[in-house]
Amino acid sequence: MTQADASATHPALLPGDTPAVPVTLVTTASWSEAEAALDPAHSSFARSLGFKPKAGSLALLPGPDGNLARVLFGLGDTEAPAYDRLIAGKLPSLLPDGNFRLENAPDPAEAALAWLMGSYRFGRYRSAGGPKARLVAPAGIDSDEIGRIAAAVAMGRDLINTPANDLGPAEIEAAARALAERHGAAIAVTQGDALAREFPLVHAVGAASPRAPRLIDLSWGPEEAPRVTLVGKGVAFDTGGLDIKPSSAMLLMKKDMGGAAVALAAADMIMGAGLRIRLRVLIPAVENAVSGNAFRPSDVLPSRAGLSVEIGNTDAEGRLILADALALADAEGPELILDFSTLTGAARVALGPDLPAFFTEDEGLAASVAEAGRTAIDPIWRMPLHAPYASLLDSKVADLNNVSGGPFAGAITAALFLRRFAPKTKAHGHFDLYGWNPATKPGRPEGGEVQTARLTYALLKARYGT
Repeated sequence: MTQADASATHPALLPGDTPAVPVTLVTTASWSEAEAALDPAHSSFARSLGFKPKAGSLALLPGPDGNLARVLFGLGDTEAPAYDRLIAGKLPSLLPDGNFRLENAPDPAEAALAWLMGSYRFGRYRSAGGPKARLVAPAGIDSDEIGRIAAAVAMGRDLINTPANDLGPAEIEAAARALAERHGAAIAVTQGDALAREFPLVHAVGAASPRAPRLIDLSWGPEEAPRVTLVGKGVAFDTGGLDIKPSSAMLLMKKDMGGAAVALAAADMIMGAGLRIRLRVLIPAVENAVSGNAFRPSDVLPSRAGLSVEIGNTDAEGRLILADALALADAEGPELILDFSTLTGAARVALGPDLPAFFTEDEGLAASVAEAGRTAIDPIWRMPLHAPYASLLDSKVADLNNVSGGPFAGAITAALFLRRFAPKTKAHGHFDLYGWNPATKPGRPEGGEVQTARLTYALLKARYGT
């Protein structure tokens, strides 16, 4: 899947001088003043429609010739705790075909990005029938950056939305290669006998599938720049292995490579902006399938880090493949490692689908990640790496088990498991995300979502600059 494929799923911003219908954004506080400034006919028409400035409300105001002359769009109370800063992302689905420009946006760049993200539709298998409303770039924003971010989000969403029959480990590799080619990055892929020797956990998890597992290694930027490594879980489909999932739990397992999609989308933003870092992206890409050579519960497997792992559950495969990738990342001694994965149901039970869980021992990193999430409107919630829970992963026959075997603290024990494989890197952050919008919200259509990709870009841009 190429960037051209992804960018075709949303429109670009139109040049600022394009003729367009104005869309006046009004809040609860500004409505009286905005109404007084309207043409009397428009004010009367809006009252006859019963328009109120509640969030998401819309009024289409005609001109003397009957054509659309102005739009009113309600933002609601922008001071309310539940105010959605991406509310403008609702507009593309509400407006008719035409060109539009925004007036009175609290943050024009946020509104433009929300519009573009809300215009996304997945159209690989049928006509997407997406919005036909087009936005003129608001004055004073960086249209190129907004466009790059929106295109990267669309690329990542396309990857997650693509079903496993068309997106296996080889296709994840192809997406990474297309990204590397576009940005002049280097890429290396390890598979076959070399994978079994160098990344034994990745090999074991993917061995049962006819689609060969692999470790994808992309690098970009000057050697002397600060080193940042992104690690993304690339399970193209997860049956659960021999601890097979019930059918209802398999329905969304095409999204189990969401961590890889996040890493690639963030890398697209980072390289497109030319951030001052030496970027490395590691993606263990596998399919967790069932066959005669599938790894089994109670197997003891070696890892790249030299730790032996007893398999308590084959459906806890994501942490296994991430462990080998993290060991590779840690050996290089980067300034920062961030890993992304659709890892545990426990995180969803605790925080729901909208809030990825975030784990780190680094207080400075935790504060920076929280601020980046607020800046990028890409929220997370920090959860504790409670060290005493590490004993829940004890094994009688190996260095550790891949699961605790109990009902408690599943997201925390998974994070503690991963931490064992990157011990040298203090600034290590782990994101446990859902990777899916269960229902459409402004700027976030139902379907695949690259949660934390925009946060990661904002974090690294603030930390390292361009």
